[in-house]
Amino acid sequence: MLLTLFLQAAGGMDLTQLIFPVAIGLVVYFFMIRPQQKRTAEAKAFRQSLAKGSRIVTIGGLHGLVVDVTEETVVVEVDRGTKLRFDRSAIAREVGSKTSTPASADAPAAS
Repeated sequence: MLLTLFLQAAGGMDLTQLIFPVAIGLVVYFFMIRPQQKRTAEAKAFRQSLAKGSRIVTIGGLHGLVVDVTEETVVVEVDRGTKLRFDRSAIAREVGSKTSTPASADAPAAS
């Protein structure tokens, strides 16, 4: 009985019934899977390009300066004399070195 149902269904199937599922598959690939693969590749390339002196932020929000880099880990100085070791995958992004502060913040208010 099941075999006859499959044979009847296969005989009545035309090309337009196949186009819709294939189109949905293409949309899912191009809008979900492909961008995620690109982000993963970019993150991997960033983590491999880490070098001493980079100012970074970890996935936990900890800001610091990279002082040592090994194949698996990164040593980050978060304060003078305080160094923490992180796995490379824990580094979220690099921040610009903003060592100088605006002049208006340092100057006393003139009254």
